Amino acid sequence: MSLLQVRQLSVRFPVRRGLLGHVRAWLRAVDSVDLEIQPGETVGLVGESGCGKSTLGRAILRLVEPAEGQILWKGTDVTTLSGRELRQWRRQAQIIFQDPINSLDPRQTVGDAIGEALDVHKLTPNRRDRQDRIAVLMESVGLDPSRASDYPHEFSGGQRQRIGIARALAVQPDLIVCDEPVSALDVSIQAQIVNLLLDLQKSRGIAYLFIAHDLALVEHISRKVLVMYLGRIVESADAAELLHRPLHPYTQALISAVPVLDPDSRRKRIILSGEVPSPINPPSGCAFHPRCPWAEPRCKSIAPALREVRPGHKAACHLITSDNSTPGNPTATNMEMPESQSL
Repeated sequence: MSLLQVRQLSVRFPVRRGLLGHVRAWLRAVDSVDLEIQPGETVGLVGESGCGKSTLGRAILRLVEPAEGQILWKGTDVTTLSGRELRQWRRQAQIIFQDPINSLDPRQTVGDAIGEALDVHKLTPNRRDRQDRIAVLMESVGLDPSRASDYPHEFSGGQRQRIGIARALAVQPDLIVCDEPVSALDVSIQAQIVNLLLDLQKSRGIAYLFIAHDLALVEHISRKVLVMYLGRIVESADAAELLHRPLHPYTQALISAVPVLDPDSRRKRIILSGEVPSPINPPSGCAFHPRCPWAEPRCKSIAPALREVRPGHKAACHLITSDNSTPGNPTATNMEMPESQSL
């Protein structure tokens, strides 16, 4: 049985105006998303800023309420839980926030920040046991337990992120949503945090939903990768397959932006024209068609379904065919971008 299944999940936010706050429109942050995570698995989620990645992660944990869809945890629909049942479920799923500074209360000691979840869920019978649990958690993420009485500003950025990881581990969850957990850190510190997450996964069997911009990092840590654009999943595949044989034009543009160390590499940088459309008033048909160099008339009127093109490889694009025979098809092995779209 899957650990987590998300079915047709949508999140919308009201856009209000006037003193009375009348709803003028709805912002579609997440639009009919499906995903699945197995026990002990890492699923990567990538896309441009503002595409809905973080909102999706928070909606899965019910930190943001979904407008539609199901969140099935070992077969149970989490969207129907409330009160004590919801609180008990949250022991099984936690989050590591993107900003290691603002995610911690500056007036709270590190020990209290880590131990707060122990108090909420009544996991320690007395103060001594609480202190011992906090010490073990700090040691497990490479922090000195003697500093439990220090405050967040006394730690470096990498250490603060380790505090966030220890806090997420306090209730022994089965799933952690990692919301760009290393994007605010130096490169050398990023490697330490990623290696720590991998070690914890190996020793504890934790599953991750790993949200990030860095495709090379996502390939390193994830088994499967989902690509998100304007609130929708436009491509999904095993990490190596997606990074080396991308199908969707948007995915190809993202991968082309990854730096290459080889100065003789012939890979061209794909520069997409235009801006990301507004999620308040998204384009009809395929949401990517205003920026796609291969867009056809049908792309403007018919939204493509996310379908399996290769075994285990899904993409939402009208132009993709299983035999790559369509002229100008972006799945071609030696595809050339139009000159106006490449460097």
